[in-house]
Parts: sequence; structure tokens; C-alpha cells
Amino acid sequence: MSRVYNFSAGPAVLPEEVLKEAAAEMLDYRGTGMSVMEMSHRSKAFEEIIKTAEADLRELMNIPDNYKVLFLQGGASQQFAMIPMNLMKNGVADYIITGQWAKKAYQEACKYGKANKIASSEDKTFSYIPDCSDLPISENADYVYICENNTIYGTKYKTLPNTKGKTLVADVSSCFLSEPVDVTKYGVIYGGVQKNIGPAGVVIVIIREDLITEDVLPGTPTMLQYKTHADNNSLYNTPPAYGIYICGKVFKWLKKMGGLSAMKELNEKKAAILYDYLDQSRLFKGTVVKEDRSLMNVPFVTGDKELDEKFVKEAKAAGLENLKGHRTVGGMRASIYNAMPIEGVQKLVEFMKKFEEENL
Repeated sequence: MSRVYNFSAGPAVLPEEVLKEAAAEMLDYRGTGMSVMEMSHRSKAFEEIIKTAEADLRELMNIPDNYKVLFLQGGASQQFAMIPMNLMKNGVADYIITGQWAKKAYQEACKYGKANKIASSEDKTFSYIPDCSDLPISENADYVYICENNTIYGTKYKTLPNTKGKTLVADVSSCFLSEPVDVTKYGVIYGGVQKNIGPAGVVIVIIREDLITEDVLPGTPTMLQYKTHADNNSLYNTPPAYGIYICGKVFKWLKKMGGLSAMKELNEKKAAILYDYLDQSRLFKGTVVKEDRSLMNVPFVTGDKELDEKFVKEAKAAGLENLKGHRTVGGMRASIYNAMPIEGVQKLVEFMKKFEEENL
């Protein structure tokens, strides 16, 4: 069985050389005589793995010293609660709703304080990013929350919101490490790794140190306090050790590829191949306004549900996997994360052209 082109939104495609390296080390990690999967998280070997992973991530993202990097569990969804529990000092937060995940985060925050919806693109099925240059930011808001790249709907903030001096919190799960980022513009930047960095089970939180305090909402569990993990270098309890090890390998791969500027260039090239075709196709059309298109997730439709199903089925037979759109949107979606080779996108467009000829 040869490898397919995997367009899954997550868990998603990983770099082949990372998988081969992990396979080669599966039974014996660097002479330890054991797999990383079996290794104590308190061992010298694992300490080296997690420290190197953090150092490489700091280098890739140019993370300033006054930010902590935490490798946690519970996925991005657990952060929906952890953020208000730790940051809602005044009990107020502003949310910009640009998709399902921002909406879920907002709904969760409502349990802990006053969460305000200050902008939304729900009126047009989240097919655009609202103008965030002059929003009604609450005077006593503890933070302003966004989901920066919307996996389901294929939109991406090209300009960060004007938070009028308030702390910006961003879920970057599906655009993590896809392009350079100025960490200083955020109070918290976090994401589940299963889209662009590693296997499911790890969430990385990059948080400014002044936001890590003991002053959390009453009843916040020990495990859900940032301070617990920051004070223990992500080793308060057994971390998702094997997942962190794979993330570390992906960081090394990204450095070898030339870092985040090189990735952005490659991602723009890949996305252009698909978007350029969609813009001139007579059968397929993209669902997002041009200026807000994501480089990572590209939703498209034929306008005919049965034809969409036929396309997904025939694409699968051609070795193009996981192109079915999210159940809330239908149609198709190609997730073309960092590890998707340019040939994968070219093959997809070739297949779409052939399908268009046969079905028009």
C-alpha cells in the first residue's frame, strides 16, 4: 500500500521523514533500549526531548523570554474553559465569532463570567472575517478572543483585531507554524497540534508571564491553572510524552525547511494552485470571500449535493483522501497543511479538472 494524499482537517498529514525517523526509533530511542512511548517522563532522555522541543519552538516563532511555553493535554477545547478560569479577573471578556470553534469558546466562557459577542460573521455562514478595526471593546474586558484560522469555514484573519489595548487571546490550531507570527501582539496564543504539528493529544499554550497568577476563579482545578504547569515546566503530571516527541521532530523539520518564512512562501504557492483553479472552474467554486481565504483549509462546492458525494468517492479511489467537507457545511474541503507536498495539491487540481470535464 503506497501512501495517499491525505487532505484531512485533523488529525492530519505529517512529514514523511518525521514518520520514518520515529519508526526507526520506535524500539530503541538513541541507545536507551526502549521506545519514547515507554520512557519515564522524569528520565534524562525525555528531559532532553522536551527541552529541545521548547528551544526549537522558541527559535521558530521568535518567542520572547517573558512568555512561557506549555505542553498540555485536553486539546484546544479544554482551553475554552481554562482561559476564562485563569484570565477573567474582572469577569468580562469579548469574543469575535468567526466559526464553530470561536462560538464554542464563547459559550464556554459564558459559564464563568460575562462574555460579549462583539462581532460575528454567522450571518453569511462564516464565509468572511468581520471588520475588526473599530470594535465596541468592553471597557473592563479582561481579554479579546479570536480563532485566527477557521478550519471548517476556510477563513483567516489577515489583520489582527484592534483590541484597544486589551489582551488578545488567539486559538491558532489550524494555522500554527504556517507563517511567521509576532508573538508580542498576543497575551495567549495556543493550539491543538493535530493539524499542523503532531499527533492528537497535545495542546501548546504560549502565554505571557504576567497573565500566569494564583488569582484564578474560585474552584478552578489545580490541573486547569496555568501556574501549575508553568511552575513545573509542563511536567506537573505525566505529559503526552510521545506526542511532544513527535512535535519536537516536526520543529526540527521546519527549521530544516528554512523556518516559518519559507513555509509561508510554500503555503502561498500551494494555496494559489487550488484557488486559481477554483476561480476559473465552471463546476467548482470556493465558499470564502477572496480577501479572507485561509492558506490551510480550502472549502469548495459544486452546488449539487449528489455530485459532491460522487466527487469525494471518486477522489478517494484516486488516492485523494478525506476531502469531504465538515458535516455543518457539506461540500468538500482540502486541508493543505505544512506537511502536504505541493504534488498533492497539483494531483488534486488535475483530478478536479478531469472530474469537471466528465460531469459538466
